[in-house]
Amino acid sequence: MNSAKKITVLLAEDHIVVREGLCSLLNADGNFRVVGETRTGREAVELTLALRPDVVLMDIALPVLNGLEATKQILATDPAAKVLILSAYSDDEYVLRTSAAGAAGFLEKQTSAAILTKAIQEVAKGNTFYSPTIAKHLHHNQNKLRDRNGLPNSGSARLTSRESEVLQLVAEGSTNRQIGADLGISVKTVEKHRQHIMDKLNIHDTAGLTRYAIATGVIENSVRLTIL
Repeated sequence: MNSAKKITVLLAEDHIVVREGLCSLLNADGNFRVVGETRTGREAVELTLALRPDVVLMDIALPVLNGLEATKQILATDPAAKVLILSAYSDDEYVLRTSAAGAAGFLEKQTSAAILTKAIQEVAKGNTFYSPTIAKHLHHNQNKLRDRNGLPNSGSARLTSRESEVLQLVAEGSTNRQIGADLGISVKTVEKHRQHIMDKLNIHDTAGLTRYAIATGVIENSVRLTIL
């Protein structure tokens, strides 16, 4: 396959060793060209819209903005974008939520190089692709899907995209001032979002918000263990 026909890929992965390994693997394959790399979900959104890769290979547990929210933001702006999730977490809840958010597929990080490259090729064609184990679980749990927020109709709180961003930054340890600077909003607005989050979740302290963020895959459990 000549270079003009190579599938372009954006890598969104916060672990440098993993990202470098994926980059080397894809570039060596001959069918792909890595056009961008990032370690944060927010930058993944920006680079996707700027570079328009054929496929975004996205981890879930990304700092600043997790892969689920990044996927939703990408597809809200560009519904034709194709996001393939590659994650160490493969619980049904993660898979269902990313599928509902619009991801075109989901692979475990333990997957083989052959399955990974096949998945990228299929997603680039406009197909969906899930690793065999995940596909089986997804088939049995399709009835749990509800909306693009990935939340079932059972009384789960529906956070807005901005509230989800604030929740992640709070759970990662950012102050209201830091969150305001990161998101380009006032401290007062951050405080309002934070209060809305607490009201919706019925959680009224930072430790509780962090536990919720870990339990729902917003952040990795290694990020803020010190406060738990």
